[in-house]
Amino acid sequence: MSSSLYTQLQQKFPFISILSYGANNDEYIGIVQNAGNTVTCFYDFGSLKSDEEKKLFLTLGEKWYFESNRMLPINIFLKDEWEPFNKYFKTFVTKELTVIHGPATSLDALSTKKKRRSITMIKKLN
Repeated sequence: MSSSLYTQLQQKFPFISILSYGANNDEYIGIVQNAGNTVTCFYDFGSLKSDEEKKLFLTLGEKWYFESNRMLPINIFLKDEWEPFNKYFKTFVTKELTVIHGPATSLDALSTKKKRRSITMIKKLN
């Protein structure tokens, strides 16, 4: 894919990711559900059968991207609305996968705790 195509894709559908997988560098287009350390889960737009499914996929993807904080995977944020796309769910080994373009939500990011500073006030006695 050319960089101008990536730019157009990013402007129209910023929630869509492009993945390259395996030794053959097979490309997949869709929405990353979760990019973990060992496995990456993905909803494959290329597997959708009808134009109605494609339109709904893009509409719900846009809703997730602009109405959520994008920390939660799309299937958790949209719950029942996203159910028709469960049959297009794919799992990849993360080591063999490259995210070429687009966001990759990770539940691992939610579990990392931020370090807080602790300040102790000591009263000085003379």
